[in-house]
Amino acid sequence: MSCSASTAHSPQPTQPAQAETAFCKIVGGLISPLLSNLVLDDLDKELTRRGHRFCRYADDCNIYVRSHRAGERVMASVSRFLTTKLRLKVNETKSAVARPEERKFLGFSISNDGGERRIAPKALDTFKTRIREQTCRTRGLSLTQIIEELTPYLIGWRGYFGFCQTPRVLTNLEAWTRRRLRSYLWRQWGNGRNRFKELRRRGVSQFRAAVAAGSPTGFWRMSGHPAVQSALRNHHFDSLGLPRLYVPIPA
Repeated sequence: MSCSASTAHSPQPTQPAQAETAFCKIVGGLISPLLSNLVLDDLDKELTRRGHRFCRYADDCNIYVRSHRAGERVMASVSRFLTTKLRLKVNETKSAVARPEERKFLGFSISNDGGERRIAPKALDTFKTRIREQTCRTRGLSLTQIIEELTPYLIGWRGYFGFCQTPRVLTNLEAWTRRRLRSYLWRQWGNGRNRFKELRRRGVSQFRAAVAAGSPTGFWRMSGHPAVQSALRNHHFDSLGLPRLYVPIPA
């Protein structure tokens, strides 16, 4: 279980969360990032003195305990410490006792056994919303221009969330992003005649190109069509400079 608390904004590494079963989240009022580290240094010392495993970044603090009952007890005592000793206001609406995987911390969540660091669902939704906006099929930009716009965001996102321990999630997002780009290009090719020409130019057989170009299927479904995928393979996007989200670390 995990208990999480918040009151400012700057990293403060402490004991890492290990395989626990409960989580308590305590969120405080707004303080400046600088003051959060100054004021909450006393909280770090108190939690260390009590022997809790916890992580804090600015005013966001997660405390890991072994049961829901322990989480409730720690939540009450830490809230009391924050209000009476440090004179800080705890945001009750954002504070909670829950399993680690049910809460997010800096865009990540942790599996209940503490063995896996995952990207939080809200962070994944934010990523997809941003990609949808930049690959909107009515923008009228070339594929190269779209990729140039995506590149800084993808590199920055990879630099932060590449720290996760779920590579399948990253490769799935890569595939989804490429499919968005195939859908964008399929619409841009316009009509059946032009689509046929573009598919043939990219090595698709005459029969498969004719079937795909004459299909009344919508843009998104066509982006997964074998002929379209064959014409716009992964290495095509690599050659245009589309960054990969999953970069294996050499052994």
